[in-house]
Amino acid sequence: MTEQNVTVGVVGLGSVGQACVELLTESGIAVIAADSDPAAVAGADLVIEAVPEDEEIKASVLRAVAASCSPDTVLISTTATLSLASLAAASGRPTRLVGLRFLVPPGTGTGFELMTTTMTDPDAADAAKALLARLPLRQRELGHAHRLAWDLLLAYLNRSVALYEAGYATREDIDTAMRLGCGLPSGPLALLDRIGLDVAATGLTDLHQRTGRAAHAPAGLLSRMVDDQHFGAKVSRGIYAYTPSGEVASAAERIGVDHDVTAREVTGIGLVGSGTMARGIAQVTSISGLDTVLVARTKEKADAAIEAVDASMVRAVRRGQITPDQRRAALTNLHPSCDFEELADRDVVVEAVAEDDEVKAEVFAQLDRVCRPGTIFTTTTSSLSVTDCAEATERRADVVGMHFFNPAPAMMLVEVCRTEFVSEDVLATAHALARRLGKTPVDCSDRAGFIVNYLLFPYLNDAVRLVESGVATIEEIDAAVESGLGYPVGPFTLMDSIGLDVGEAIQRRLHEVNHDPDVKPTAMLTQLIKLGRLGRKTGAGFYAHPRR
Repeated sequence: MTEQNVTVGVVGLGSVGQACVELLTESGIAVIAADSDPAAVAGADLVIEAVPEDEEIKASVLRAVAASCSPDTVLISTTATLSLASLAAASGRPTRLVGLRFLVPPGTGTGFELMTTTMTDPDAADAAKALLARLPLRQRELGHAHRLAWDLLLAYLNRSVALYEAGYATREDIDTAMRLGCGLPSGPLALLDRIGLDVAATGLTDLHQRTGRAAHAPAGLLSRMVDDQHFGAKVSRGIYAYTPSGEVASAAERIGVDHDVTAREVTGIGLVGSGTMARGIAQVTSISGLDTVLVARTKEKADAAIEAVDASMVRAVRRGQITPDQRRAALTNLHPSCDFEELADRDVVVEAVAEDDEVKAEVFAQLDRVCRPGTIFTTTTSSLSVTDCAEATERRADVVGMHFFNPAPAMMLVEVCRTEFVSEDVLATAHALARRLGKTPVDCSDRAGFIVNYLLFPYLNDAVRLVESGVATIEEIDAAVESGLGYPVGPFTLMDSIGLDVGEAIQRRLHEVNHDPDVKPTAMLTQLIKLGRLGRKTGAGFYAHPRR
C-alpha cells in the first residue's frame, strides 16, 4: 500500500459516515462504503467506523471489521464520547485502532482531533495521519470543552427550528442570514439536516435533562419530523428535501414578499446620521452610483462623516477593492448637509441614528413633514420596533426596515423587515435596492432582533453562562467552537469585536420586548462593562487588546 493508492472502507452511512464518503471521494481516494455489513470492506487498507454512538454497537462492528480485514488494516472509530481504550480492547486489535473525533459531520475546513491509546502502534497512527492530510480538514486539539461547544450548537439549532416553525422567515432566509451575517460555514437548518435531526433531538433531550431549561427541550417541529423519520440529508428528507446525489431538491419557500410586484425607481438616497453605520451605507450607495445626501446634526459632523467615507475609500483603493475612478465618482455623489429640507426630493431615506425609540420617532416625524409623497423611509435598527418608526409618520405603508451589518461596505447581508402596514412595492423596492448595492436581502417580520440577533445573542449569552459556572475557560470555549464547529471566531472573540456594551444593550432589548430569559444579560457581562472593558474599542473586554 502506498499513500496514493490506499483504499478506505466506511461502515455506517449516517450523517458522519456519508460525509466521510463524500470527502474521501472528492479527494480522489478509493472508497468502499457499507451501511451495515462490515464484511463488505474486507479489502480496505483503513476502515472508518461511523455507526451510532453506542458502545455495544461500535464494539460489535469493530470486531466484525477486524475479523474480515487483513491484520494490518487500520481501524478508525469516530466515537465522540466513548472510551477509545475500551473500544480498542473490544475490537480484538487494540494496536490497530485510532480515534477520529468531529463535533459536526466533516466538511471542508472542519476541525478534527486524532486520538490514540497507549496500545496504538505508531505506524497505525501514521497511516491515519497520512490519510487525513489528503482531506480538506484541519487537525486540532478540541479539548474537554468540545462537549460544551456541542451543547452551545444544539441550543442554537433548536432555537432556529423554533423560529422556522413559527413562520417568521423561510428556511432559506434563516440559513442565508446566519451564513452572511455571522460568517458561518453553514446555515443552522442546513447544518441540522447534515447532523441528522434524530441525532440533534437525542442530544437536546439529554441537554434538557441536564439543565432543565425550556430552551433545551426539542422544538415541536423537530420532534414531529423525527417521529416521521425525516432525519435529514442521510435519508433525503429533513428540513429540506434532497436528491439521491445529495443536492437540495426542495423548491425555495416564499413568505411575505411578492416577487412579481414592480419596485419603485430609486436614483436619490438620503441618509440621516453620521456614525459608523451611516458612513458605511453612504459609501456603498455612492459607489453604486446613487446620488446621496447625508444629513447630520451639524455641518461639521456631516463634513467629518464625508471625510471618513473618503478615507475608507482610499483604503479600499489601496486594497484593490475599488478603482481610483470609482472613488472619484463616488465623491461626486456624496453631499453633506445639516438641513432635513435637502431630503425633500429623495426616493429613499435611510435612518441610521442612535438605537433610541424617542430619537428615531423624532427623525421619522421630521421626515414625514419634509419628504415628498412616495418617498420610502427605512430604518437600520437592529433591535427596535420598525412598526413604532412607521407609527411616527402619516405614511405607514412607506416604512420598512433595512438592517445593514457593520461594516456595511464589507458585509453582504441586509435584513428587510416588514410591518403589517408596509406595501408590497415598498418591500420590492427594499429588496431591489439591497441587490443594487451588492447585498443579499432576506425577509422577516417585525420582531426585536430580526433573524441574526435573535439567534446569535442567546448563543453568546449561553457561552458567558458556561464560563461563569466554572466548567471551562474563555480560551477553551473559543478554541472548541473555532476548531470543532469551523466558526470564524469563538463567542468571546466575537463579543469583543461587537462591543460588550452594544451586545448588552441588544440583549436587554430582546429580553424586555420578547420576554426572553435566554438573553437576560449575565452578571459577568454587566460587571465587565462597569469596569470599562467594552472590547476591542477600549483595548480590553473578555480579552486584552493591546494598542498598537
